[in-house]
Amino acid sequence: MLMPRNRLAGETSPYLLQHAGNPVDWHPWGAAAIEMAKAKDRPILLSIGYSACHWCHVMAHESFEDVATAELMNRLFVNVKVDREERPDLDKVYQIAHQMLAHRGGGWPLTMFLAPDDLTPFYGGTYFPKESRHGLPAFGELLERVAAFYRDNRDSVRSQNAALRGVFADLVPPSGGSGQPLGRAPIAAARRELEESFDGRYGGFGGAPKFPHTATLDLLLRRAFRTGDPDLLGIVTRTLDHMARGGIRDHLGGGFHRYATDARWIVPHFEKMLYDNAGLLGAYVQAWLATGRPLFRSVAEGTAGFLMSVLSDPPRGGFYGSQDADVGPHDDGSYFTWTEGEARAALTGDEFAVASEHFHLTGPGEMHDAERRHVLYADRDVDVIAVTTRRDVAELERLLDGARQKLGAARASRPAPYVDTALYANWNGMAIVAMLAAASAFGERGYQDAALRALERFLAEAYRPEHGFAHTPGGTTRTLDDQAQMALALFAAYETTAEARYLAAARATMEVVVRDYWDGDAFLDVPRGTTGPGLDVALHPLQDAPTPSANGVAALVLLRLSRVLGTEAHRQIVGHLLEGSVAGLAAHGLHASALFVALDDFLHEPAHVTIIGAPHDPRTAALREAALRSWRPDRVISHHGDGRSDAPLPEAVQAMLVRGTEPTAYVCAGAVCAAPVRDPAALAETLSTFGRR
Repeated sequence: MLMPRNRLAGETSPYLLQHAGNPVDWHPWGAAAIEMAKAKDRPILLSIGYSACHWCHVMAHESFEDVATAELMNRLFVNVKVDREERPDLDKVYQIAHQMLAHRGGGWPLTMFLAPDDLTPFYGGTYFPKESRHGLPAFGELLERVAAFYRDNRDSVRSQNAALRGVFADLVPPSGGSGQPLGRAPIAAARRELEESFDGRYGGFGGAPKFPHTATLDLLLRRAFRTGDPDLLGIVTRTLDHMARGGIRDHLGGGFHRYATDARWIVPHFEKMLYDNAGLLGAYVQAWLATGRPLFRSVAEGTAGFLMSVLSDPPRGGFYGSQDADVGPHDDGSYFTWTEGEARAALTGDEFAVASEHFHLTGPGEMHDAERRHVLYADRDVDVIAVTTRRDVAELERLLDGARQKLGAARASRPAPYVDTALYANWNGMAIVAMLAAASAFGERGYQDAALRALERFLAEAYRPEHGFAHTPGGTTRTLDDQAQMALALFAAYETTAEARYLAAARATMEVVVRDYWDGDAFLDVPRGTTGPGLDVALHPLQDAPTPSANGVAALVLLRLSRVLGTEAHRQIVGHLLEGSVAGLAAHGLHASALFVALDDFLHEPAHVTIIGAPHDPRTAALREAALRSWRPDRVISHHGDGRSDAPLPEAVQAMLVRGTEPTAYVCAGAVCAAPVRDPAALAETLSTFGRR
């Protein structure tokens, strides 16, 4: 018998629609649910999750699909479901509240119990099992205890809530900055913290679980180029090498899972997020430009292929949010893992012999809840297998390539995990930047076309010049992260295509950010005055959690605009922001790397490449491609010569203009310039050496 659909049936979020058939009387977040809770004098049970979350699915199957549990929830609470990807602003506030109440990290599903009068949480947790286990109470028992506590201890609830709101008020410091001049000391302190947390054996930072920390890789790549320090580049390459070999990488379908549960990067949580893959695609592209290692290019191309084949909407443009970890509630990565028998059935004897050695397909598996299932990871390289088996390397490579293709085909016949087809501006901005970088590095026009289609869709369906970007096409929620990441994507599109309209849109977007999000000390996560209903708390997103901090990205975009447009006001805002924030984050380099990227950019003039020439002249295009393909993480590019540029010529360039009609490139850092060049190879050489220590 089909269950009647609840109040989520009219929502557009794929995650909320997954719960529209629950017997729980779910409400979407909004005034109607809040007013009902006040009228009935019941606490709000707020459940926040997302489509690709494994434990969200487990709790939904155990409790939200259970009629008896649902009856208890409906009798004692007003139940509200939130998609954290659709409402990252709400999720952030209540994750912080959970950390304050529980004195430990948060996660998903997030389960919070709110007082209806001010929406302050008085109790919370993450996943609760239906039956008591692992030190967690049974969810039904918890519901009755929480409802009784709220009913019988109103004064305690009010007192605790007032204290929590006071702590929230202290999270947004008063304006004015530190008053201390900016210098390199915070970057040096961040470097020491990163080196101390670096795992010299397996790469990455800290122990299990291990996350990619892509903003940190970006910071280290920039500092490695600027200083020429091989140790910094070694941290990045060792991390990327072990991730490429580990099970966190999908060796058949491309792309990366969200994080590894172990220090060796072998056993992942299998959901695949757009933001992780965008950040890692950019890191592997930069690492390939820096080292020329074929593995890094192969991984980057596989990741870009995953974005285009699984997380994209080819007809309309745009990149989807995620691919689920599981097919069913009791599944844990079975789509991505293999038993020995499954692998043998898909391969010839010779193919299995080399694949089993390379991917460790025999003996006990790596999955703790399915001991016979193996996670594919590069356990032994082909050259090692060649020595032990006395076989030719080329022949083994051919067999392994065939095995990958056949395993991939066999996997494609399995029921595939669900793809969340929602489009989010901030994550799409990250993907657009990474795909444009890959397109330039590898000369792959298909990557560029996919990136620009995504950008054009958001410009058409989510952008208004007076308000910037909505979080989703057709939506109303706006966040700082949406504006900053899309402005960065617009700037990258301008550099790649020389189309001035992209630069103009980037400038307009950041003018909205300065007007609507600046509070005198830093940028708020949502526009001023738009936080309710909820805890009515606006935050300064300074730390990377897990995507690069929105303040760090906004600062970087403003600095790029200041160089290209000559707008000193943009630079002054960044200086004030950094003065008030980086000193307190010096010991948190792992979680504040995006701000340190901005500080590094603020303290050092980047290589500003000014290209003068008709945009459709093949010689102009060759100079542009040389600039884009060079490993110079700090470079910015401006284009001139067609009468449509929104960027003025830098004063240093005006003083050394070369007469003639041949396209010319000028590379300057502030007022210091290299000799003008007209040959693409000469431009690449200039970018590799000019201004480096």
